[in-house]
Amino acid sequence: MPLTRRIIALLTDFGEKDFFVPSLKAVIAAINPEARIIDITHEVPSFDLRAASFVLFSCYAFFPKKTVFLAVVDPGVASGRPILLAETKKYFFIAPDNGLLTLPLKNEEIVSLRKVIQSRFWLTPGRTTFEARDRMAPVAAWLTHGLSPDEFGPEAESYRRLKIKEPHRSGPEIIGEIIYQDKFGNLMTNIPLSMFQSLRSSKLMPRMDLHLGATRIGRFVNSYAEVKDRRPFFLINSQGLIEIAVREGSAAAALGAKPGDSVRIRFAEK
Repeated sequence: MPLTRRIIALLTDFGEKDFFVPSLKAVIAAINPEARIIDITHEVPSFDLRAASFVLFSCYAFFPKKTVFLAVVDPGVASGRPILLAETKKYFFIAPDNGLLTLPLKNEEIVSLRKVIQSRFWLTPGRTTFEARDRMAPVAAWLTHGLSPDEFGPEAESYRRLKIKEPHRSGPEIIGEIIYQDKFGNLMTNIPLSMFQSLRSSKLMPRMDLHLGATRIGRFVNSYAEVKDRRPFFLINSQGLIEIAVREGSAAAALGAKPGDSVRIRFAEK
């Protein structure tokens, strides 16, 4: 792919009704008309950093090498918090330093991590309440011209991380939490297949139940279509994570559950 045809992938909570997203695209086009822009989503729930982090984590690895990810969910805009530019072995990530990059950078080898402070690349060196347009979008566009990350600012020692509890084993249980609710009301947990597949294959503990608060869900299935009624079930989703669902309905509404709620997978003998 020619250098200037690199992809810039956008993720925000700006929605599609206002001028925010077109403004980002206009700034990028003015600096590099050949850059390819892909919208990941602009419908992240307002100010929801956990959701933004999960959505980006779930899809970034399918993009071509050298994609520039511009991710903006920013409750602290214009507060003086840093803007980060992370370069990994394959990608570039530009985002506020507020925890949004927690999950996307979790499994990435970081080549460089920098604070974006060089105002010569910005639309305005002054204070702005639209840093995505005036600072982050220009940096994304200039990266597609082949500028080195060190042009944009000094190294950062670390980046902020969201407080997301890691799933863990406790006796016959695996304990995790709901990390994301999709538009269908499916509840995705942070419990990966790798934590329980060996136990599941064991003849001593073939059955597993999912506990969400006082609710026990005893149906583990292989697909949504396998279920013929509206009772909740759980399965392994396309991210390789335990997911709670209701066929053609909302598990979140049926169970009164939400991201952050604790989930337990319990293995029991017959």
